[in-house]
Amino acid sequence: MNHNKIIDKKKYLNPDVISRLDNMMLRARYTVEGFIIRLHKSPYQGFSVEFAEHKPYMPGDEIKRIDWKLFGKTDRYFIKEYEEETNLKSYILLDRSGSMGYTSGTITKLDYGSFLAAALSYLMLKQQDAVSLATVDKKIHSFLPPVAKTSHLNLVLNQLENTKPGEETEISAILHEMAEKIKKRGLIILISDLMDDSSKIMSALKHFRYKGHEVIVFHILDKNELEFNFSRQTKFIDLENNNTIITEPQHIQNAYRESISQFINDYKYECRKNNIDYTLLTTDKLLHIGLTEYLNKRSKIG
Repeated sequence: MNHNKIIDKKKYLNPDVISRLDNMMLRARYTVEGFIIRLHKSPYQGFSVEFAEHKPYMPGDEIKRIDWKLFGKTDRYFIKEYEEETNLKSYILLDRSGSMGYTSGTITKLDYGSFLAAALSYLMLKQQDAVSLATVDKKIHSFLPPVAKTSHLNLVLNQLENTKPGEETEISAILHEMAEKIKKRGLIILISDLMDDSSKIMSALKHFRYKGHEVIVFHILDKNELEFNFSRQTKFIDLENNNTIITEPQHIQNAYRESISQFINDYKYECRKNNIDYTLLTTDKLLHIGLTEYLNKRSKIG
């Protein structure tokens, strides 16, 4: 087995490598193309089209679109016009609250979430799915309506490139607002650290389900938020309100780990109970996990 090839494939999906690329378009393309290499086959399903009408053939029209059966009947050239039939409307909701700015290394949770959102958008538009992006904390900071055109990708990626950590986490109310705003059924993708009242978050996610949407939750955490591997007296600063506490980590490590484990398990249980796809991602994990989860869901509802 050639281990070098395996390493090469992984580098395309490594968030640390992705972060060194110059812009979001490069990051999205690099990730998705690496994902395809890793799969050894394209996950793209191709777009479906719907016949609209005939129109007279004009010089410059593609000959392959001539309807030869109609020519046989009328002795005139007509071409078939089609309109793209969008497979799915997908709404990416990216949490940009203050806590998403945390990192114990080089990549914040918001960085990781943005890389994932960029790659998902690139992948969706390749499949002719319509993509929407909203960045939220206590309010909706940006909202791009769902569009299936390739040119829409530039707007999405530009928005992601310019998204910075914002205010306190209070996304549950915003999710309820989005559930009312989105009229047509689609796929809701929430990318968040879920650092909010879990009962309120779940109420909002159930609101989407009640409206008929499919829902995927990507729960983004830093590895240190899971393991709490601090070895000496440490000052902890709340990124949303600047409250501080100084403590010896070993005194609270066990209690913290039990608490975070319960926090995650509660979300897993509630999501499963409500037919919501839940995936925990830490910022050191390869990005293919998120893309695979999306494609799995896409194949079920396609």
